[in-house]
Amino acid sequence: METGIRSLRRRWAAPLAALAAWTAAALPVAAIAAQNTITIVVASSPGTGPDILARTVSQQWAAKSGTAAVVDNRPGASGNIGADHVARSRPDGSTLLMAATTFATNAAVNRTLPYDPVKDFAPIALLGTGTLALAVPPSFPAETLKQFVARAKAAPGTINYGSPGNGTPQHLAMELFKQEAHIDLFHVPFKSAGGAVNDLAGGHVSAMIVPLHTIQPLVQGGKLRVLAVMSAERAPSMPQVPTFREEGYDQVQVDVWYGLLAPAGTPDAVVRKLNAEANEALKNKDVVASLAKVGIEPAGGTPARMADTLALELKRWPPVVRAANITAD
Repeated sequence: METGIRSLRRRWAAPLAALAAWTAAALPVAAIAAQNTITIVVASSPGTGPDILARTVSQQWAAKSGTAAVVDNRPGASGNIGADHVARSRPDGSTLLMAATTFATNAAVNRTLPYDPVKDFAPIALLGTGTLALAVPPSFPAETLKQFVARAKAAPGTINYGSPGNGTPQHLAMELFKQEAHIDLFHVPFKSAGGAVNDLAGGHVSAMIVPLHTIQPLVQGGKLRVLAVMSAERAPSMPQVPTFREEGYDQVQVDVWYGLLAPAGTPDAVVRKLNAEANEALKNKDVVASLAKVGIEPAGGTPARMADTLALELKRWPPVVRAANITAD
């Protein structure tokens, strides 16, 4: 009997192995077409830009395709916890990462990431961008960017600026400006963006690079003044404020960005399907209106556009980090 069983195993070993290989290759594509739930991992707390965007897009996905997209907040370690979770997830399109600017800045600051930001992910779509701005309290004696630079050069190292912490996009963006303008400012890292903005409005710190949409009420209330924006064009909400490029700082063009990534190895058919659904969601007028309220401009485009954006960001920040000698907290 044992000899017969061994003979059958040998006879069916090759066909069964071939069937297993075919199933493993075909299952992800079939699964994405039939699955009822997609998990979007947000590597930050509820209420942040990535979280708002993930929830807005997921609601549209559910309404349009019937696919429920569940938002899973996994903050911590500057976003590395959530990113690592997605990198280790099954590459079938059921688990995605809502990546943001910090995904690239973390790679510049942290030399021992638990994942590779390129090799471990498959780009799906660039979802949106937001405008960064240089803001000061009304008590600060500068009405323009030129006046700000002049005061900084007149008293090197005496003007301080706040950020949500070492290695954050706001910190690196200010360091990029410092290097371009050849000025010396003193960095005051906070534990949160909210705390930094509150102290900025209270005049306890003199300047900050901050997403424009988060400070618009404070600007309108006369508690903050915006000297320049880091976008390619002037912000529609504040057309009177010049860009850094207009003021002569050509390299200081920095946006906050948000995009969807899947685990590496996700089949191309799955990536294309998710990309098409994301682009469809971004065209919805209710989605556009919701994002406009929080200062996010819909982007969209091909997976290649997301890949190019990520490649540019990963290349841009390491020289800034090295020049400023920035290390992770």
